[in-house]
Amino acid sequence: MSDPTRFDLNERQRAMLAEMGVRVWWPQHADSAAPQDMPQATAQGTTQAAVLAEPVAQKTSPSQATAGLVAASRPKPVTPPMRPAPVVKIQAVEELRGKPLAAGVEAMDWGPLADAAATCQACELCDQRKNSVFGVGDVQADWMVIGEPPSEEEDADGEPFVGPSGKLLDNMLKAIGLSRKAQGQGGVYITNVLKCRPPARRNPSLQELSTCAPYLARQVALVQPKVILLMGRFAMQSVLQTSEPLGKLRGQVHTYQGVPVVVTYHPASLLRTPADKAKAWADLVLALSVLGTR
Repeated sequence: MSDPTRFDLNERQRAMLAEMGVRVWWPQHADSAAPQDMPQATAQGTTQAAVLAEPVAQKTSPSQATAGLVAASRPKPVTPPMRPAPVVKIQAVEELRGKPLAAGVEAMDWGPLADAAATCQACELCDQRKNSVFGVGDVQADWMVIGEPPSEEEDADGEPFVGPSGKLLDNMLKAIGLSRKAQGQGGVYITNVLKCRPPARRNPSLQELSTCAPYLARQVALVQPKVILLMGRFAMQSVLQTSEPLGKLRGQVHTYQGVPVVVTYHPASLLRTPADKAKAWADLVLALSVLGTR
């Protein structure tokens, strides 16, 4: 009795497959050179032979049989073995890079909090900083402005929003009756999402943003502002924990620690793209309207 898993092609079928560029393959037994002498098919050979025999068993058309042959003749992709993630190695590197934050950051008052940020060694940004950029302004203000990681000028001065972008921010605040030097009515507290400058003008890493986040969270808790203005992409992404583009989150009121949050462009970005100044003004008006309802 012939092997039911065998499917022999006649000359006409072989010629058709040759015209289509299909290479006919038949598994060979390890102990025999001819398929007809194979006493028992291997697991792989049985599977391939069953696929080849299927068109005959179901009496399908020649085109369907040919399609089955083509699919059967294609080699199956080999899945490479999975390599375990080097978790231990990554943890060891992180442990060598920095020290833990000072204990009790979430309960510190202004003086200890500023000192802890100035001496922080929790990430590699401490290696090249000249000054930590902690914050300026009225610590009981209704308004709080949070900007991007410090620039080289801010690192040198130890104050957020200096240079041309700082002057533009001052003008923006003046337009709505605020000043970084005012106390009480018209006051504002200004800080950055990071307290140390990333070197070579590079973007901050997610690790650096998350490591520094407790300082900012404590600043917000101490100020207890009535509205927060996030200026720039990294300030927005860190505070709101989102990867959405800034333009998509403008014109909406978000919340952080129960405080209304308005997103807008950083003054440095407005200097590069003056056409966005009208949008930034609309954001300030939105923040004013939020403050008027509280």
